Amino acid sequence: MEVTVLIPDRFIPTSIPDEEISRDMLEAYAIENYRQLKMSLGQLSELLDLSIDQANSFLKRHNVPLNYSAEDLEDDRRAVEKFLNLNK
Repeated sequence: MEVTVLIPDRFIPTSIPDEEISRDMLEAYAIENYRQLKMSLGQLSELLDLSIDQANSFLKRHNVPLNYSAEDLEDDRRAVEKFLNLNK
């Protein structure tokens, strides 16, 4: 799907190229959807064509905390423990 957003010229500095404005809008969309838990880190990285590490850095640069709860940490801890026990 392609979405077009019309922004009156008076709100866009003429010194900014259209491609940069488009990227800024895409990044703002991704950040807000991630903050609202409507998009995962993987989806954000895919949308912005970034690796997971780059997506983490991107969020850090924009002061966006990771959506990672204590429950997520416990799930990951159990998964690692299970993996380590399977490889004994």
